[in-house]
Amino acid sequence: MQISVDIRKTLRSGERTFHLNARFESASQRIVIYGPSGAGKSLLLKAVAGLMRPDSGRIDVARRCLFDRHGGIDVAPQQRKVAYLFQDYALFPHLNVRQNIGFGLRRGWRNPLARVDDAVIGYWLKAFELEHVALQLPHQLSGGQRQRVALARALAPEPAALLLDEPFAALDPGLRERMRGELDTLQRRLAIPMILITHDPEDVRVFGEHVLRMEHGSLSNMNEAA
Repeated sequence: MQISVDIRKTLRSGERTFHLNARFESASQRIVIYGPSGAGKSLLLKAVAGLMRPDSGRIDVARRCLFDRHGGIDVAPQQRKVAYLFQDYALFPHLNVRQNIGFGLRRGWRNPLARVDDAVIGYWLKAFELEHVALQLPHQLSGGQRQRVALARALAPEPAALLLDEPFAALDPGLRERMRGELDTLQRRLAIPMILITHDPEDVRVFGEHVLRMEHGSLSNMNEAA
């Protein structure tokens, strides 16, 4: 199994209580978790990334245990080697495209030089056709360019898995279709396992090798991995 998740988490806000009870295993390189807003999809993704600590359970990615409450294992987010692409891309507004891509490449390299020269950064600038905007800031980019920068930054450190939180929700319909095609091609070329969460049936159609439906914090299979 490339990814195995069996976790539980209870959240309380005033009189409201939400229970996350998520369990699945998959050997697929394309896992889509589909469901309405508020179902717990982002919470599950944050648990895999190490941004939320479950109350109990275990998470394994690429034959490596990232979390085991019983065994006392809780790998720090920066050590998990999983790339998290936020819905709003979370680019650093004061860093240019080149700096954003290079941000996570070296430990302690928190503000790369504006014209930092690195072969990995150069590779991803070329791969995503961003060379002509390498010195521009995020606010100067189009929506598609911002997404490409965020993907390049996520992939540059060679993660073991890619986590995508509603990656096309903020794009207009035409750009959404084109970026789906770009991600589809990229993922097939890199052969990197990914978990994509969405409420859009079109994402399920394009990426859904193994589709899980999430409702009220629980998962159910919509199909099985091929």
